[in-house]
Amino acid sequence: MGGYLAAMAGFAAYTAAWTTAVRRNGRPLPERPEPWDVVLTSVATFRLSRLLSKASVTSPLRAPFTRYVGPQGPAELHEEARPEHGKHTVGELATCPFCMSVWVATTLTAGQSLWPRPTRIAMGTLTALAGADALQLGYSALVTRTTAD
Repeated sequence: MGGYLAAMAGFAAYTAAWTTAVRRNGRPLPERPEPWDVVLTSVATFRLSRLLSKASVTSPLRAPFTRYVGPQGPAELHEEARPEHGKHTVGELATCPFCMSVWVATTLTAGQSLWPRPTRIAMGTLTALAGADALQLGYSALVTRTTAD
């Protein structure tokens, strides 16, 4: 329980820091998010969360808190949190795209408030990457289906 309480406190502090930065920026916040921004943020959050929590290329970032179990889909790994005290909670966060998405969505939302143009460009890139991933998987499935004996 202590690890989860620490993670919740860390997230509260992280959110408070972003909130303070956004308030000090002085830019007025929109009345409500634009639907397109919600879609862009959703897809970018999905892609970045999976990139951080599952991609083989980011495994060195997770390695201090996880142990390798095996491959899990194209360019993704299955890792488990290390059982040691102080590493388990971080390992769970680092390997769970659903958990990671809370932090990523918060970061992207704050980025849109503080640095809207570069954040939207980054989110557009992540969204294009998610679309390319879907096309790669669809193409692979189509090739498998058409060449199966």
